[in-house]
Amino acid sequence: MDEALEAAELVAESELEGVVTWLLRVVGLLAVVAGVGLWLFTEMGFLVLPALLITVGLVLVVAPTVLLALAQLG
Repeated sequence: MDEALEAAELVAESELEGVVTWLLRVVGLLAVVAGVGLWLFTEMGFLVLPALLITVGLVLVVAPTVLLALAQLG
């Protein structure tokens, strides 16, 4: 967790904070859409991959904001 906070602090100190945050959000949204697409439009009996994609996508949408806020507090 310390390494993630250090990386977030490095990004927060640079001028690329907004770019990195939005890039991670876009990747997260693409992962959510891919997971929902796999779940709805394929006949997968094994639903671990779509659930994993949706979960990772949601984490990528929320985590940058939380990590950057923690880095700015510290």
